[in-house]
Formats: sequence, C-alpha cells, structure tokens
Amino acid sequence: MLERPLVKNVSAQTTGNAVLVIALAWLLAACSGATAREAEWPPLATKWFERAKKSYSVADIEDAELAVENAARLLPEEPKIRILASQVALAQLEYDHCIDLLQGMSTTEARAIRGRALWYSGALEQTADELDLLLTDPEVRDPWAREIAKLARLGSGRKPFAITGGMLAVADMPKTGTAAMVVPLEVNGEPALGMIATGVPEAVIDSSGGARPSWISLRFGDSVEVRDVPALAKDLSGLSRQVNAPIKVLLGVNLLRHLNATFDFAGGQFVVRSFEPPPPPNATTLRLDYLRGGGMVIRSTMGSDEGAPTASLLIDTSLLYPIALDAGGWKKAGVRMKDLRPVEGMPGLKQGMLPMMHLGAFEVPQVPGVLDDSVATFEKTLSVDLDGTLGAGLLAYFRVTITADGRAMWLEDMPEGTMSAGSPDGAPPPESEAPVLPGPLPLPDGEPGLAPPAHDGLPGAPRLAPPQLTPPQP
Repeated sequence: MLERPLVKNVSAQTTGNAVLVIALAWLLAACSGATAREAEWPPLATKWFERAKKSYSVADIEDAELAVENAARLLPEEPKIRILASQVALAQLEYDHCIDLLQGMSTTEARAIRGRALWYSGALEQTADELDLLLTDPEVRDPWAREIAKLARLGSGRKPFAITGGMLAVADMPKTGTAAMVVPLEVNGEPALGMIATGVPEAVIDSSGGARPSWISLRFGDSVEVRDVPALAKDLSGLSRQVNAPIKVLLGVNLLRHLNATFDFAGGQFVVRSFEPPPPPNATTLRLDYLRGGGMVIRSTMGSDEGAPTASLLIDTSLLYPIALDAGGWKKAGVRMKDLRPVEGMPGLKQGMLPMMHLGAFEVPQVPGVLDDSVATFEKTLSVDLDGTLGAGLLAYFRVTITADGRAMWLEDMPEGTMSAGSPDGAPPPESEAPVLPGPLPLPDGEPGLAPPAHDGLPGAPRLAPPQLTPPQP
C-alpha cells in the first residue's frame, strides 16, 4: 500500500507536456560569443568565470551571481563576463542592471538578452527597436523576438499590465476532471476560461477562431481589470479537448508576475491582487529564477542527507504529473533506471517514486514521478542542464502565491481532507501499490498528447493522500 506522505520541517534551505513547444519557441535566442583570449586573463578571474559558467549551466543562478560578480571585479570590461553577468541579471529579473551590463555591446547575443530585458521592463518602443536590429541578422532564428517585436510596435504608448478597479478579486476555479488549473475570467469583456501556464513566458490567446497576437484586457471576478496585456496567439483547441474545457487564454509567467496571484487547486480559488500581500504565517518560500527571463525554475535538494545533490526543475503547471525527471534527475534522486516500472497502457513511459525532495523548508518524501527527457531540447538550446519538470500534480497539494514581482513563491500546506473534498465524487483518493499517473496535456497546435483515462480521487494527480505539513519555525 502506498503510504501517506509525511512532510516535515527541516532547517536546510532550499516532456511531452502541453505547452513545452510554445515555451521553447519563445525562449530561443541565437548565441554568439566574444573571442577574447581567456589564456591572457588573470588566473583568479578565469577561476571565477569558470565557476560562474558552471553554475549558470545547471541553473544555479544564486551561485552564478556570486562568481560572475567576482570575475567582473577583476575584468570589468571583458565582454564574455559582461554577457554572462547580463544573463544572470535577466534570470533574476534585474532588468536595469542587465541593460547596464550590455551598454555599448551590439553582438547578436547582447541584442537578444537586451531585447528581453527591455520587453519585460515595459520599455516597448526600445524593445521594438532592439529586436528589429536583432532580426536583421540572417543567422538569427528567434520566434519569440519576431512576435514580440510586432506586439511592441502595436503597443506603443501603452502601459503593460495596468491594474484598475478593486484591490483584490477572487475567482472560483472549476473542476474539469484533470489537474489543469482553470480560471474563469473575461477577455475583452467576453466570459471565457483561462489556464494557469507557468511553462510559457507570455499570455497566449486561442487562435482557432482567427485571433492574432494583440493587446487584450482581462477581468477577474467583479472588481479587478488588467489592461494592456500583451498576448501571443496559438491554436488551443487540442488543449481544450484534453482538459475538458474551452480554454481561450493561457496565463503565462509575464502576466502572473504582475498579479500577486494565489492559486489554490484544492480550495478552488484563484486570487488576484493590486498589492503585494504579507507572507502567510505557515508558508515556506521558494526562490524563483527565470531562464531568458521567461522559464521559471527552482532548485530542489534530492534527499535528506548532508551533501545530497540538488536538481534544477522547470515549473510548468500544464504538466499533470507531480514531477517528470530525466535520467540524470532520477540518478540524483537515488533511483536506479532498472527500478523504474512501465506505466500500464502507455508504451515507453516509465514511473517511479522519489524517496525525498525539498520544496523550500519542507521535506517531501515519496513523490511519484515519471522518466521524461523532454527538457533535453531546452538544455541543448539554452546550454542549461535541467533535471526535469515540476508539474500541477504536485503543486495541487499546496496553496501557491507568486510574490516579490515573481521572484519568490510561497507554498502553504492544505488541511487534511481538503483534497478529498475537491475530488469529483467527494470520496478520499484511493491508495494503490504504485502511483497511477495522468498524462501530460497535448501540444497546443492540436497534436495528440498522452491521455490515459481519468482515475478516481484527485483529478489529474497521483493516487496519493494529501501531505501533512509541519510549517517551518520562525
């Protein structure tokens, strides 16, 4: 029998899914590097730079910042160091610092980074100019830059994500029979359903009815309106079929960062605020970084022993599994490949149980997951080694708040029995000898995804009782 996971406080800090293809396309950037002779650098500068590169390559942004700052003190004008420092600053959403670091640089790589920093900072005219220059290079293939350059031109004079109306709005999240986090809202005054999609950088509107990339208005509840929201366009009809709901807009991270949003799958609530809320008393805090400014990642220790390895995980709420790890991620978790078992009815897919992982100050044992290497495309393109993806199937067990302008996430535990009340028939989630996992959502262009039948208990989550959390001590 699968034991109820016991989550206790510790002192240590710290895919073929639905929208992975969209996310990758819009995070791409052409890369070209400086050609300075590193052999001529002071040895200490070389050591700090190599450490910074290594840390950034595994999405350890905190250590990369420390190392690249030390390298920059020794060689403040070195282009390679400035480029790496700007990538770190962008991942931390430090847009002004990122732009300052690239002052006077006109390489393709510098323009790609600067264009993103300008866009996320809301400097629309400068974004359009910078990305237009980037796209004049015939070597550049950057779909994100192409679409955003058009939106930036269309948005001249706008103030992105202007919030009007009340200070707070609460929307009831409907259940769809999956772990998809669906939110009722209005799009340009028309009632619609959106989906929280932390795996994509921008808001995305459904193009199946002919919609094109545009600036839209969103209303949540009866009181909060978010005007001038930039939205790209993709056909979401396949996604809608998979989640049993007509999804008209994906709520990407660039939008969520402006909403001080809380999503509570078990309680069925999505909260939008015009202010930053105070920290919940029993929450733990996760540091968030963003590869290329749009790929939300966390670091999680895989084990409770001192010196346990740390994994870098993309957070994607469109992934229905609790967690999907590549081979390297399972190795860090201490699970041998031969111990992973096939998922019944899904040829080629294997599942297993993570003995232990950390989410902030919470220690979470016995987490069901699958072997999945879809992050390999991200790794190859971005030269960053990710270990897997953390999905809605795990976040559904927490009340989640994105705060500090997107730089942090608060996780609150759910009272025992909350998840049972949220299941379709009100019955407690059944237990089984092995986790039974749902498939990821289909690609938004309608290509089929993995879709096993929904099981009883928590929609779209493992057959697992809700975790009992002991909050961290003050």
